[in-house]
Parts: sequence; C-alpha cells; structure tokens
Amino acid sequence: MNWWLWTLAAIGALLIVTTVYDLVQKRHAILRNFPIIGHLRYLLESFGPELRQYIVSDNDEERPFNRNQRRWVYATSKRENPYFGFGSDNRLDADGHVFFRHSAFPFDSDAPHGELRAAKVLGAWRGRPGAFRPESVVNISGMSYGSLSGPAVAALNGGSAIAGCLHNTGEGGVSVHHRLGGDLVFQLGTGYFGARGADGRFCMDAFLASFGSAPVKAVELKLSQGAKPGLGGVLPAAKVTEEIAEARGVPAGVTVRSPNRHPEFDDVAGLVRFTERIADACGVPVGIKSAVGDRRFWTELASEMSRAGRGPDFITVDGGEGGTGAGPLTFTDHVSLPFRVGFAEVYQAFAEADLHEAVVFVGSGKLGFAPDAMVAMAMGVDLINVGREAMMSVGCIQAQRCHSGRCPTGVATQSKWLTRGLDPTSKAVRVANYVAGLRQELRMLAEAMGEEHPSLVDPAAVEMRIRRGELLPILDAIGYSEAAKEARIALGEVSREARLFADSTAASPAQAPRFLG
Repeated sequence: MNWWLWTLAAIGALLIVTTVYDLVQKRHAILRNFPIIGHLRYLLESFGPELRQYIVSDNDEERPFNRNQRRWVYATSKRENPYFGFGSDNRLDADGHVFFRHSAFPFDSDAPHGELRAAKVLGAWRGRPGAFRPESVVNISGMSYGSLSGPAVAALNGGSAIAGCLHNTGEGGVSVHHRLGGDLVFQLGTGYFGARGADGRFCMDAFLASFGSAPVKAVELKLSQGAKPGLGGVLPAAKVTEEIAEARGVPAGVTVRSPNRHPEFDDVAGLVRFTERIADACGVPVGIKSAVGDRRFWTELASEMSRAGRGPDFITVDGGEGGTGAGPLTFTDHVSLPFRVGFAEVYQAFAEADLHEAVVFVGSGKLGFAPDAMVAMAMGVDLINVGREAMMSVGCIQAQRCHSGRCPTGVATQSKWLTRGLDPTSKAVRVANYVAGLRQELRMLAEAMGEEHPSLVDPAAVEMRIRRGELLPILDAIGYSEAAKEARIALGEVSREARLFADSTAASPAQAPRFLG
C-alpha cells in the first residue's frame, strides 16, 4: 500500500476516534454537540488574544459580558487559576470606575473557603413561621424550565445543593429538574404556572400542591423583569413538552401566554393583601420581584406597608441590565432603570418609611462579580441573585441565541440533540464552584477593607470616580438623599452590634436576631 493511503487511513482513524471520544465525553457540551468541528472553537480561542490585541477588540469591549468577566467565571467554575497577570488592562482613571478603600489593618479571618451567610433573617419582620437566615449571600436568579433546558435547570439545582444557596424556579413552575436537593424560591409570575386552575387564574389548592412537593423556602411574586418590563411572555407550542406542561399546569403542545400584569390585584393595597394571603397559607417568607419604572409605585408600597404593618418580606430589584429573558430591543435598551439608579430609588422610598431594616433587599442584574456585588451591598442590598453568570458556569458562551431555540451549548434550548451535550452532574459542580468563588472574593474584599462581612463595610469606603477626576463616596455619586445615607450607615452599625449575638439561640427562626449571627 502506498504511503499516502496509510496516511489517509491514519487520519481517518484519528478522526473516528476523536469523534467517538467527543460524543461520549461529558466535560464540554460544544464537543458533544459538534464533534471534530467543535475543536475549532477552542483553537480560535487559544490564539484569540493575539488577534484581538492587534486587529479586533480589547478585553473590556464586548457586551453584555466582556472577555475578562467571562474568563473569570469559566476559571472559577472549573477551579482553575482566576488571577490576571501583568497588572490591570482597565483605565483606572475612567469616569465611573469604582475604588474600594482598603484598611491598613485587614480583618484576619479563619472562615471556611467560600462560606458567606446573609446578614439578615428572611421573614423576621413579619414573624413568618418559616423565617430563616439564608446560608448564602449569593443565590441563583429566576430562570424557568422552558426558557432553560432540563439539564441546565438540573445543573443549577444540583449546584445550589452543593453550594448551599437558594435556587429561584423562575415563573415556569416546579419541575422534576428542581428536585435534586437545592432549596427553592418558588416564583409566581403573571401566568401562575404551577399554581393555576383550569381558567388560568390563581388557584390556592394548585399552589399548595406545588409548594408541598418540593423544598420551597420562600415565594416570590414576579411583577416584571429587567429584560422586558411591562411585557408578558410567550412559550411557543413546540417548546411545551409533556414535562414542561406538567410543571406549568397547562396542556402539552399548546402555546402558553403570560399576561403583562397580575390578574389577582390591580393596586398596591391589593398586592399587599395577596402577599399576606400567600404567606398565611404556606408560612414561608413571601416577596416581590420587579424592575424599576414608576417611582410612585415604590413610595406608595412603602407607605402602605408602613401604615398596615404588613407586606412583602423581601424585595428583588432587577436592573435594566438583566437579560435572562429575551425581549424586544426597545425594551431591553430603554425600558426600566439600570440597577444602581433603580435600587437607589427603591431603597430611599423604604428608608423614608423606616422599613429599610425590616425588608430584605435582593439585587440582580449583572451583579455576579465581586466589585459589582460589593457596590450593591454598600448601597443596601442584602442578597445577590445571579442569572447569566450562573448560565456561563453551566457552559453558556454568550452566543446570544437564547430566543432562537438553537443554543449551541444546550443551556437555553429544548433540542434533544443540543441538550444531550450538557451533563448536569459535572456542570452542577461548576455552578457550586462559581457561587463559592464569588462568595470567597466578596469575603476577601470585605476583609481587605477591615470587616468580616460585606454588609458591615462602611459605604463611605466605596468610591466612584466622576467627571473632573473627583472621587465621591458611592452613595453620593449615585444620588442618595441625606436621610437615605444616614439610614444606610446606621443600619451598618446595627448589624455590627448584632455580631455580639453570634452564639445566641432562639426558640424559633422568626425570633432569631435579624442581623449577623
């Protein structure tokens, strides 16, 4: 046989072996879904920095997440070295850049790697029987089964169980993929999926059946989300499989629509009553999630809660940067305020009503990195929700095809071929690694500033560069009122004193100290 035939045979054998290996390995979804050619992605990625340095873009230009951010998530989730060498490639003198004033005497901690509990007790204000202190300040944001694939949801839930964080179900109900050990926040959207009757309206019996079937620690009423505030949602018939239909309580193979508002209430007082109705029935903390638009809604809600002495236990503020739901470009770009501006309005409304201590504030919208999370916590956020960052830890490569049903990594699609490449068991470990890694960096940042917990950091030690090179404390730079600034600083002092009760016990979770313990 001629030498070239032997060469062709060797190449063919190598391709066959590589194809078989790619199809059976579980480490890379891209290679399982696209054997052989998937290696081109990693080849291009390997010499991408050299090309981009001279031809294309730098490490901070891409959106919604730049290359440095994605690299940090990937490295952290794989327990690889997330450090960057040769100094920063950012403009440290750019407007909007944030600085953290480190202490000459950092806090010396012996806390276990990656552990960081919440500072507040969820549900303590209203004395809910199921009140609890979240074990993690970082939790998984609401992303429903249907928007994400079953294996992706399973990976998120399995990772939540390993990391000890909460997993928000999204508005698609509680599915079999949510029952892998992770504690849940059951999200009720405007379609009441998993809690609806035959007429599509809210049904308490259906809600309690779903609630009792899984480890639900809290309930969240979704009013709107940052990606498409003021809009409803549509799940095409092709995506409504038998499994998805069962979780949502709808017929299989039929297009499902969510209205743009809750049919069960039409004003602030009605929202408060509905919140209490849910809480009375299930006994766990109940909160709301919303993007920030009409400022009057928040002042009216804070006023009504102060007057009635009841209402949501927690408030999730979703910034306009949020993007786990696909939406029209007009809405994603121009409707709802970005997180820092929006949260400032919400926090000030509740500070003026003297409810900032009672309510647990949750922030979401590109907060899955320690600097952004620390800024949010300096502003008054108690818990951080991560969505797309968690998706990247599962394998998302920011292809931005979530709306097409052709996600190449199997994360945001119902294609059986594409989802087969995603192994939920190995990806669950990566989710847990990412959550623990973010908690660890948050703790390290707080300790560098002389505190043992991010909630104890003095907001004045977080500064932003504004025009003319001036540095302002973050609350001044964002525009907090004097009353809101005083309330935020005073709350930090209350939290600091509460550390004295670290070893105290209580007869029930609802009687536990509201702050660090």
